[in-house]
Amino acid sequence: QVQLAESGGGLVQAGGSLRLSCAASGRTISIGCMAWFRQAPGKERESVVAVSRSGATTFYADSVQGRFTNSRDNVQRTVTLQMNSLKPEDTAIYYCAARDTPCGTSWSQSRGYNYWGQGTQVTVSS
Repeated sequence: QVQLAESGGGLVQAGGSLRLSCAASGRTISIGCMAWFRQAPGKERESVVAVSRSGATTFYADSVQGRFTNSRDNVQRTVTLQMNSLKPEDTAIYYCAARDTPCGTSWSQSRGYNYWGQGTQVTVSS
């Protein structure tokens, strides 16, 4: 099994930045794709970004392209989401997710992920 733990959420003003981290533990050798999803109150969970096993390929949702940057460190077993130019509509609970298979074209589908963290709240004030 794999356990994921997010950290780094908080409150920030619009235009500001936050950095989220996700630490993986357990049978991490099996992990392929790792991703971030978010869920705002009253809305469905949506994909934000995903990164391949090697870290060489990253997929971004259109809504965060150019503002968010994701990186993966397989030695430290972490993924880090740097969020810049934050907007009130970025307010949500952010979840780290992982699965044993590559990202591929299904990276944005939450049902394809085996492992989930508990989530961390990000609030952007206007």
